[in-house]
Amino acid sequence: MGLQACLLGLFALILSGKCSYSPEPDQRRTLPPGWVSLGRADPEEELSLTFALRQQNLERLSELVQAVSDPNSPQYGKYLTLENVADLVRPSPLTLHTVQKWLLAAGAQKCHSVITQDFLTCWLSIRQAELLLPGAEFHHYVGGPTETHVVRSPRPYQLPQALAPHVDFVGGLHRFPPTSSLRQRPEPQVTGTVGLHLGVTPSVIRKRYNLTSQDVGSGTSNNSQACAQFLEQYFHDSDLAQFMRLFGGNFAHQASVTRVVGQQGRGRAGIEASLDVQYLMSAGANISTWVYSSPGRHEGQEPFLQWLILLSNESALPHVHTVSYGDEEDSLSSAYIQRVNTELMKAAARGLTLLFASGDSGAGCWSVSGRHQFRPTFPASSPYVTTVGGTSFQEPFLITNEIVDYISGGGFSNVFPRPSYQEEAVAKFLSSSPHLPPSAYFNASGRAYPDVAALSDGYWVVSNRVPIPWVSGTSASTPVFGGLLSLINEHRILSGRPPLGFLNPRLYQQHGAGLFDVTHGCHASCLDEEVEGQGFCSGPGWDPVTGWGTPNFPALLKTLLNP
Repeated sequence: MGLQACLLGLFALILSGKCSYSPEPDQRRTLPPGWVSLGRADPEEELSLTFALRQQNLERLSELVQAVSDPNSPQYGKYLTLENVADLVRPSPLTLHTVQKWLLAAGAQKCHSVITQDFLTCWLSIRQAELLLPGAEFHHYVGGPTETHVVRSPRPYQLPQALAPHVDFVGGLHRFPPTSSLRQRPEPQVTGTVGLHLGVTPSVIRKRYNLTSQDVGSGTSNNSQACAQFLEQYFHDSDLAQFMRLFGGNFAHQASVTRVVGQQGRGRAGIEASLDVQYLMSAGANISTWVYSSPGRHEGQEPFLQWLILLSNESALPHVHTVSYGDEEDSLSSAYIQRVNTELMKAAARGLTLLFASGDSGAGCWSVSGRHQFRPTFPASSPYVTTVGGTSFQEPFLITNEIVDYISGGGFSNVFPRPSYQEEAVAKFLSSSPHLPPSAYFNASGRAYPDVAALSDGYWVVSNRVPIPWVSGTSASTPVFGGLLSLINEHRILSGRPPLGFLNPRLYQQHGAGLFDVTHGCHASCLDEEVEGQGFCSGPGWDPVTGWGTPNFPALLKTLLNP
């Protein structure tokens, strides 16, 4: 009887809006550039919402991540299974019961959970959703380069106060799909062509990073890699095949993707999607590759959140995932950013290597109380991912030493404190850099990124059967670094060792061994009189522009092969 009265009370709260709270008061709700409202959604239209349920034992999970990722730990490489993670973080019976009954009372239908039981995705009518989440007002929007349609609420939502211990946030109301920062730069001018290359191709990458034709997957292990795409665009098999015909002639490779998770549309291919697949599969050559594809999702879903949910619902996953997605930290609610960070921690506990692009805005810039500050991005700033910055050749048409690509994202988180694994490296940078920006521009005690880098300037990509030159961005460097880690995993697996897993504790302990140190150049930042467009500068050792540097494959393999 007491429980029934409690549930009736919950439903009464839904209807009255009293004794409620806002889970995401700090979530930015302004319309992104290029998006327009098409008006209110039909009350009878169906909507998919995702409820992030409160998890348990997160401190223990953090301890386990450290234990399985630290080469000095006896637990190193003894990763948790998805079922182990589920047993640890599964919401309490009270949370599960309370939320399910609340949704049932509101008329939610077709609710689907995941193996970890910490996400619940439900279908409701717009009318039911607006009753369930007082304050929400759903509109149709269209925007982005592919005229994407979404349903979102420009107004904040409330939840009954009784749900505060049970629900982190509700997904599908505010955050818009990301847009690509990938760009096509003008071709540099050059006189004479002897000994020159005309843009970055797989052969240029393999030569610069010292790979031989034998540095490919064996085709006999259970090794695999993946890229994830959230841009409402997709790749074409025919583009991949043509890319390999043009640029893959001197190394063994696979000419098709092993598995697509999600739906592939039938329109034009996107340059970002084509780039991710082509360079992951040419750097990590001859290794089974998955693609997580967002096209075909429902208008109410958040693509990045859907990817995290997929990870929580599949036991056997590729070992390396490369992701070219990011948002400014300040645009995301604290509830959302902390929960996503926990999802990344869950992946680290399972031994997944997650590589995120550091972004293409240098240190970034925004105005806080009338003063400029640098603007970090997330998930690049998460302490549980390996973040990849960008470089250029010192001589644009020669395979030479690398310098900073001025767009390379990097800096210091305003949300996450500096993790212990990078304490020594970051303290050394802060005490020795001769070109440090004024302290008011950044949070020196925050998680510093990137961790590593690779070439990000002047790539050739095949999209819609057309070879396209001079494509640039950390969306290019990330799959390249990921592919090389997949090759190292291949050696580890064939010699009976576990895959690399979460790389950062090992990377920092080894002080960047196996990487080319990038010591010249600075990235972009605020265009004001104080810093004049210059952010951080690279130097010896780790720096927040190129991390520890770019891969020297034979040395990196030697460094990471044992134990």
